[in-house]
Amino acid sequence: ARAAERRVTMVAAAGDRPHLPRRVPIEGYGKGGFRFGGMSHRGSLLCLPSGVWAWPATGVADINETALTPVFDEAADIGLFLLGAGGERWAMPDTLFDRFRALKINVEVSRTGTAISTYNILLGEGRRVAAGFIAVD
Repeated sequence: ARAAERRVTMVAAAGDRPHLPRRVPIEGYGKGGFRFGGMSHRGSLLCLPSGVWAWPATGVADINETALTPVFDEAADIGLFLLGAGGERWAMPDTLFDRFRALKINVEVSRTGTAISTYNILLGEGRRVAAGFIAVD
């Protein structure tokens, strides 16, 4: 019999937002959440140089300047931001794209599964990558 997956809650951090204070690859996704660092989390994620953060975005309609503020705050340590837009195709509005460009951050938007694969590879190579992943069922 396979052991039940251990469910761990990320530690509370600044502003009581769940946070894992290190960068780790994403081990799995689906059923509305993600597995990483020996834990599981329901909901969307921001994977930043400062660690893995719970992200309140539930769909592309939630992606705006405010939702991306944590990314912009760490811009000096990010060369590429991958946005996993759930199961949808989505074109980032020009105003957001221009904000990334002004901060010298390249952006790539794809479905969440594709973004996770790319993120894990680039993270493993030690690249300056960050990501936002919208949870999928």
